[in-house]
Amino acid sequence: MKLAQRLSLAIALTTSSTLPVLASETVGTIYTKEAVGTIYTNARFYTLDAEQPWAEAMAVSDGRIVAIGKSDDVLALQGSATQIRDLGGAMVLPGLIDAHVHPLKGGIKTLFECNFPFSATPQDVADTVADCVAKTPGGVWIRGGQWDSGFFDRFSIPSPKKLLDEVSGDAAVILSDDSGHNSWLNSKALELVGITATTPDPEDGTILRLAGSREPNGLLLEGASQMAEAKLPDWTLEQSLDGARKSVSIANRFGITAMKSAMAPESVLQAFQTLDKQGELNAHMALSILTPYGSRKSALDYDEYPRLRDQYRSGNVDTRFIKIFMDGVPTPSRTAAMLEPYTAESPGADRTRGPLHLSPNQLTEDLIEFDKRGFTVKIHTAGDRSVRVALDAIAAARAKNGDSGLRHELAHAGFIDPSDIPRFASLNAVADLSPYIWNPSPIIDSVISAVGPRGEHYFPIRSLLKAGAPVLAGSDWPAAVETIDPWLGLEAMVTRRNPEGSAAGSLWPEEAISLEQAIAIYTVENARALRLSDRAGSLQVGKSADFVVIRQNLFDIAPEKISDVEVLQTVFQGKTVYPGEASGR
Repeated sequence: MKLAQRLSLAIALTTSSTLPVLASETVGTIYTKEAVGTIYTNARFYTLDAEQPWAEAMAVSDGRIVAIGKSDDVLALQGSATQIRDLGGAMVLPGLIDAHVHPLKGGIKTLFECNFPFSATPQDVADTVADCVAKTPGGVWIRGGQWDSGFFDRFSIPSPKKLLDEVSGDAAVILSDDSGHNSWLNSKALELVGITATTPDPEDGTILRLAGSREPNGLLLEGASQMAEAKLPDWTLEQSLDGARKSVSIANRFGITAMKSAMAPESVLQAFQTLDKQGELNAHMALSILTPYGSRKSALDYDEYPRLRDQYRSGNVDTRFIKIFMDGVPTPSRTAAMLEPYTAESPGADRTRGPLHLSPNQLTEDLIEFDKRGFTVKIHTAGDRSVRVALDAIAAARAKNGDSGLRHELAHAGFIDPSDIPRFASLNAVADLSPYIWNPSPIIDSVISAVGPRGEHYFPIRSLLKAGAPVLAGSDWPAAVETIDPWLGLEAMVTRRNPEGSAAGSLWPEEAISLEQAIAIYTVENARALRLSDRAGSLQVGKSADFVVIRQNLFDIAPEKISDVEVLQTVFQGKTVYPGEASGR
């Protein structure tokens, strides 16, 4: 067998910036040693290539993988200008991919907001807000969070706004919860956003009131929270660019080289495209263009979304994605749309099933139109009723348009009726899952308190995989979790236990999956979700040189140690992007 065939070598002798031409055994390969820029050796390369699962060395040129295989064979390609990088026996994986994240929000939160951990007590919150106010003299707005979903169940606070009023001075304070769907405001913030005792509840949300009155108590749920956030001043373009840079830097620190922003208003589109055009975007970005949040009874201007797609697409920014919200969250706010009622919020209270934001007919119309225009649609479906409605809409789009090949996604599909599990495979619909919270934690406690005992049957990934369903995984950072760290999600997939050891027990351990399956989801499957399969997700000739170097071999350590893995290096398009500026864990 020829050396080029043994190495699966593909190098095009060209001075253009086009991608390397993949060679076949019948065509042969043109090669000169001067074309090989860097050879990485002395490592265990886990390729995610079924024909060659493991390799010993890899050659990279012009941001692409040009050879991968046995060390002796790859080193034989060394030219006079080739750099040799000895990786000291480390493990190498394809760059990890987060297919559901809010990167700009995460970056801005890190840089500019007033933050406290999910475990914060009322006193912790008060102390943190007081400190932020002191550090922002003359500041009008103090934004931040995140209080956990069960916070006001655990702590009796008759007037949440008063607690903030006592430490906020003249500043307006708005704090998000861990889901990102609900807010806590002080009196000044309520005044500035125009919410008073006479303000009616929006159709898709609730303004919580002080006992025995119509006076707002400072807590806004779902659409009411969105109504307030719409009145906040916009971040400047410079702040957005700083936030975008920071989010990518943090992601690179953990070995992430591609992300899908789960909801992207125009400010997010502009920030990441600008960063890309400035040559500063060290990750592939897929951006899900945001449709209006909340209750809607009329059709969208479907022609507006191709305009945004075409205006903001660039080399590393893909805008062929749409986000639609169908419901809220299955926490004590009880706003995810469920097939069976939630527990009663208080003794004698009516038991709700949670509202749908859109009627089934409206969602069906949206799916048909976006599918026809070539968009992959991510539908927020946190409850099993919204999951069923979304699957019905995808089925209707298939019937109307034929099989477009587009893999529409059901985000946060943690609760799925068993009868609906086979439909994911038959419709080629993707279950968009959140493994960071597949373990005992305060947010899971709050879900179970609202949903009831069946709340423990959350995220049936093993059943989905067994049924042949396509899946993806994402962090949802900075909602629901405090870090984008994918190693926490990988561990939770395999163990269903709390990776940080902060809670005992496991969450539905029968649905745990293997390490091989978990790695494939964070690489190959998430690449498919970003429409990147031809460029990323595996270490193969012709693909982008995106990879992460870790000290430990994942297959040699206990599953409970996965979250402790040490990232030594992250490479994007052949360029080392970590070590570099990034936040720690």
